[in-house]
Amino acid sequence: MNITKRIAVKVGTSTLTHEGGALNFRSMEHLVRVLSDLKNMGHDVILVSSGAIAVGVQKLRLPGRPVELPLKQAAAAVGQCELMHLYDKFFGEYNVIVGQILLTREDVERPAIKESLLNTLHAILDLGAVPVINENDSVSHEEIESRDNIFGDNDTLSAIVADMCDADTLVLLSDIDGMFEEDPRENPNARLIPEIRVLDDTIRAKAMGAGSSRGVGGMITKLQAAEICMAAGIDMIITNGAKPDALYDVAAGIPVGTLFVGRDGCVE
Repeated sequence: MNITKRIAVKVGTSTLTHEGGALNFRSMEHLVRVLSDLKNMGHDVILVSSGAIAVGVQKLRLPGRPVELPLKQAAAAVGQCELMHLYDKFFGEYNVIVGQILLTREDVERPAIKESLLNTLHAILDLGAVPVINENDSVSHEEIESRDNIFGDNDTLSAIVADMCDADTLVLLSDIDGMFEEDPRENPNARLIPEIRVLDDTIRAKAMGAGSSRGVGGMITKLQAAEICMAAGIDMIITNGAKPDALYDVAAGIPVGTLFVGRDGCVE
C-alpha cells in the first residue's frame, strides 16, 4: 500500500448515529479529531458525510424514516443543518475550517456544473479548509426514492469526489471491518479479504447487499465505488468506522481493512 498525501473519507449513517438513530457525538468527535490531526501532519482531507435524513428524523421527532418523499426531503433539510453545525463546532475546536458542498446527480453529470464544482473543491483545499460533502437530498428526488439510489448512501458519490479532487486514497468507513469471503453477520468465522487487485465477477458475487437500517449503502454500492476508484488509479479502502484511528495507518501506508488497489489494479 502506498503512502497517502490527499485522503478522501466517507462516513456512513451507521457510524454517525446510534442504533436508535440519534447522533453519536463520541464517534463524530473522534473522527473529526483524527481528521484534524491528519491535516496537522500535512495531509489534505476531504470528508463525504451521510446522515442528513437520519439526523433530521430524530430532530423532528418522527416515528421512523418517512415513506413520503416530501417528508424525507424535509428531514434531510433539517438534518443537514444539524450535521454541519456539529462539524463546524467539532472541527473548530481544532482550528480547522470546513466548507459545505451539497450535490445532486446533475451536478456531476453536466460538464459546466462539474467544472465549477471542481474549481470550488480545489479552491477550498488550496485555502487549507476541509470540504464536507453530502448528497443534496432536500432538492433531489430520484436518489432517495428507493434504497437503491444512485449514490448508495454516498459510496458512489465519494468515489466521484475522490476522482475530482485527485485523491490518493478513498476510505469508506463502514459498520464492518472490510469485505469478507462470506457475510460476517451470518458467519462470524468469515475470512476478511485484505487486498483486491482485480475487481471481477468472482469478487462481485461476494457482495452482500443492503447495509444497516439507518443507511442505504451495502457492499454492492461499495464495489461500484471501487470500480470508479480503480479505473481512476485511486486506492480505495473499506474499514470499520468504529475505529477511526485506523486512518493513521491508511495515511502511513500500513494495511488496514480491505484495500482495492487502484494505482496498479484493474477492473474486469
